[in-house]
Amino acid sequence: MITIRELAKVSGFSPTTISLVLNSSPAGQHIPEKTKQRIRELAHKLGYHPNQFARSLRSSRSQAVAVMVPDISDPYCAQVLLGINKSLYPSTYLPVLIDIQNSRARFRKYVATLLERRIEGVIAVANSLQLQTEMLGTLARSGIPVIVIGRESSHRGISSVYVDNKRGASIALEHLYVNGHRRIAFIRGPKRVVDSGRRWQGIREFAKRTRFDVDPKLIIELKDAASSSEAGFEAMNELLHRGRRFSAVMAFDDMTAFGAIRALTQAGMKVPEQCSVVGFDDVPAAAYYNPPLTTVSHSMEDLGQIGASVFLQSTLGPQGNGKRAQAAHRKLEPVLVVRASTTAV
Repeated sequence: MITIRELAKVSGFSPTTISLVLNSSPAGQHIPEKTKQRIRELAHKLGYHPNQFARSLRSSRSQAVAVMVPDISDPYCAQVLLGINKSLYPSTYLPVLIDIQNSRARFRKYVATLLERRIEGVIAVANSLQLQTEMLGTLARSGIPVIVIGRESSHRGISSVYVDNKRGASIALEHLYVNGHRRIAFIRGPKRVVDSGRRWQGIREFAKRTRFDVDPKLIIELKDAASSSEAGFEAMNELLHRGRRFSAVMAFDDMTAFGAIRALTQAGMKVPEQCSVVGFDDVPAAAYYNPPLTTVSHSMEDLGQIGASVFLQSTLGPQGNGKRAQAAHRKLEPVLVVRASTTAV
């Protein structure tokens, strides 16, 4: 790689002049446009690129933002990442992807490392294990913008972008209820998952409002820390083993619903003729599953885009004056997408 001194020797301009031009420095406004164009052309021709590492040492800025995800293989994370990338791409920030693999130990290690690496922001996709906000709070107190995607944050210095989980669960149950279902089974998310509590609250409030009787023997909680198709498969098999009659199942999320449908099919039950199934999230595979899944939809890509936009805004401040903005909170409203996995009784 050619250095700035080598470029100066070839071009005849000083390293300082070249630096001012290629870095678009305000101090280089006096340099003639013809000279600027000549330097840019030579830099492109010879393959010169500014040393970002050296620049970050001089400015104490890394221009990097950490994007933490719980599991890179999760379809939910993939869609959120797509949105984050769309918002960050036009900016000068480089996203650094960190996969914590649903591990608290990895999470703690990476948070500590980020403090040492001059990271300029953290966009964290909420994981199935509760995010340890006290550790993210350490980053926020250091002046680093922190945005949590997928979960409402109660920490004063942490921004959040999230879906109204309570409302989403309520409209899903309402769909089954108005279609005549009264014997409904529920596959709950793990208690440690904040989303699980919010969604269950929506179910309880709907049940109270309509005097719908929730049978405790038709409730099962996912055993794994993270939801998955396999966890949904095992949960549904346990429900079937109990021998209690039900005409519909409300799953914690789409991956759980996929596993539930597989277990029902293996047990000889047709979906939706003998059992309707509802999911949550509307991952891309939901529309193409067999049968296509009725689910609560919220744009995961939008969550990512809005989260990254909140980060970019926080670096500018409310008037673009360079001061850190206050923590911001954005709530997305869910909608129900009705497909072929549900039918009236």
